Amino acid sequence: MTRTKRRTRRALQVAGTGVAALLALSACSSDDSGDASAKPDSSAPASPKLSGTVTVFAAASLKESFTTLGKEFEKAHAGTKVTFNFGGSDTLAASITGGAPADVFASASPKTMAIVTDAKDNATEPVTFVRNRLEIATLPGNPDKVSSLKDLTRSGLKVVLCDKTVPCGAAAQKALEAGSLKLTPVSYEQDVKAALTKVELKEADAAVVYKTDVHAAGDKVEGVEFPESADAVNDYPIALLKDAPNAEAAKAFIALVRSAEGRKVLSDAGFLKP
Repeated sequence: MTRTKRRTRRALQVAGTGVAALLALSACSSDDSGDASAKPDSSAPASPKLSGTVTVFAAASLKESFTTLGKEFEKAHAGTKVTFNFGGSDTLAASITGGAPADVFASASPKTMAIVTDAKDNATEPVTFVRNRLEIATLPGNPDKVSSLKDLTRSGLKVVLCDKTVPCGAAAQKALEAGSLKLTPVSYEQDVKAALTKVELKEADAAVVYKTDVHAAGDKVEGVEFPESADAVNDYPIALLKDAPNAEAAKAFIALVRSAEGRKVLSDAGFLKP
């Protein structure tokens, strides 16, 4: 073979090797682009912006902490507004099953939440987010020297309880039973705030309310703990309601309540972890 033919064949071999290399690189490039397309696209549309009003029906004892969380929610989601209906959990549950428009229900007991779930008016399963414990609220300085639940049975002492149908009233009855005590109050109130107000206005000497309510009242009352309260700790469940007018925003509010931020607000108010 002549020298010229050898040089020509070698040139063709080198060229062929170069083409193969280019094809390999092209294939790698194609694979890489395929991998990139499989990764999350940072330009993908974000979750829909929340707007509108979220209507929350909540136990009266949640008033201070939920009001704080409502303001935080509105601050985090411009264009939203959280409105509350606070009251006795049994009354709120009856309103919901009666057709009152609401997005969220936060009850002070599983029993009152069951009124809603039995009627199938919930969209999500109720989840316990906090617990609460009873405490005796007395006049500032505790002039009647109340130091136990038994002291409330003393003659001449004006004591107020929540109605037996609301969670704070049912819990008080459990505590009294645990101590084998009988107590006839001067009045039964429709919710825990109403019972506390009687003491704040000096219309009663003492009331059995939640620890969180004594905390919220500040120096308007004095709190007295009692061991029987351990037998009457209330779980607080929360749920999204069926046919919620603003379901997406309602889910976000529930998420806030259950978040670390929400837990801190509730813990600072005196609630116990679930």
